[in-house]
Amino acid sequence: MDKSKTFIIGIAGGTGSGKTTVADAIIKKIGSTNISYICHDYYYKDLSKLSADAKQKINFDHPNSLDTELMIEDIHKLYNKNLVHAPIYNYSTHSRIQNETKLIIPHPIILVEGILIFNSIDFRKICDLKVFVDTEADERFIRRLKRDILTRGRDVNSIIDQYKDTVKPMHQQFVEPSKAYADIIIPSGYNKVAVDMLVSSLENILLKKNI
Repeated sequence: MDKSKTFIIGIAGGTGSGKTTVADAIIKKIGSTNISYICHDYYYKDLSKLSADAKQKINFDHPNSLDTELMIEDIHKLYNKNLVHAPIYNYSTHSRIQNETKLIIPHPIILVEGILIFNSIDFRKICDLKVFVDTEADERFIRRLKRDILTRGRDVNSIIDQYKDTVKPMHQQFVEPSKAYADIIIPSGYNKVAVDMLVSSLENILLKKNI
């Protein structure tokens, strides 16, 4: 095993599937000093120059809404042991916060999370382990509803309209088919046995790096 090689794991799944819960559990057990975390959501395209009406017409659940190319550039930087200054996205204004970035330090494992990451051929090529978190649609919708109200300052009707207009059809068009690329599928959002197996595998990888 090449000890210098950074291991890249991708965690995908529908919005509200529990990807972040799985990622957080892995980071907590492996240790943040061993994992560089990247969220695809950091890379939503900046819409600050668009009018409020124009922003409302953007399909945020389509791959084109994200600057995946920049994300992959940052992954390569981390892979090559370089610091990354990732953008910080403001969901209320649909714009990147100016003059402020998120510092990501290179570590032996890069964990990348996002609903659409497996739609990128370029990402799939560099990803060593692809995990899909598979959760029933009603549960995903409820989680998204709670999240968008509590953390993104949105009202119920706009969330429901967006779900019907873009979230559900984009899930069916892009997210669900990407499950076919997964090496591991975690059922029911958070499955302790599956997560523990993942953690054990990553711990073995770290152990081999340190031998």
